[in-house]
Amino acid sequence: MALPRTRLLERNEIADDTMVFSFEKPPGFEYTAGQFADYTLLDPAEIDAEGATRGFSLTSAPYEPHLMAATRLRDTAFKRVLKTMPLGTELALDAPYGSFTLHHNVGRPAVFLTGGIGITPVRSIALQAAHDRTGHKIIVLYSNKRPEEAAFLAELRRLGETEENFTLVPTMTRPETSEHSWDGETGHVDKAMLSRYIDDVAAPIYYLSGPATMVTAMRTVLNDVGVDADDLRTEEFTGY
Repeated sequence: MALPRTRLLERNEIADDTMVFSFEKPPGFEYTAGQFADYTLLDPAEIDAEGATRGFSLTSAPYEPHLMAATRLRDTAFKRVLKTMPLGTELALDAPYGSFTLHHNVGRPAVFLTGGIGITPVRSIALQAAHDRTGHKIIVLYSNKRPEEAAFLAELRRLGETEENFTLVPTMTRPETSEHSWDGETGHVDKAMLSRYIDDVAAPIYYLSGPATMVTAMRTVLNDVGVDADDLRTEEFTGY
């Protein structure tokens, strides 16, 4: 059976070397916040050994009218084509996939430990939870080298200002390299930082998303503070 088609509607740079692409949502298409989609270029102008298909988190929340994908701009044939193709170009859409989705028990907080482009499924989950008034307490510890690289930072800050159940904790590991001053958290997420925002480390369900090395490091931190492995959900980003 042929895959449904989508069309590129818009693209914008949202952080240094990071673009967000908006796509048409096919009629009847449904997904759960946090899932991902495979996009396939149709007759691309160029292709390399990595092929014509890439998986991207569905960065948009399900209630939003269009699909959204955000990515770092590596120099690959796929991303060169995606960055320059005319608006309105069709792609094949294979989705949804993945189980990096919000747990049902609202009595347990959700803590997201994420870095870089790993924020993409978190945006979807946080906005959908606020939209649906699920009642989940959500805490997001979001690590980047400097503010210029932090996708959706301003939007998530606004969400934290309007939603009492949502707390954003951005931290910068190399703020001295930024062109802007930074008065928030600095350094990598560690036991001390967790203790400042989480009263009982055994209470939440934890979600780790980002580059594989970051996910591994965060898993080690949580293991060291006694978090049960059954309370961890992970989404590793490779080749982004």
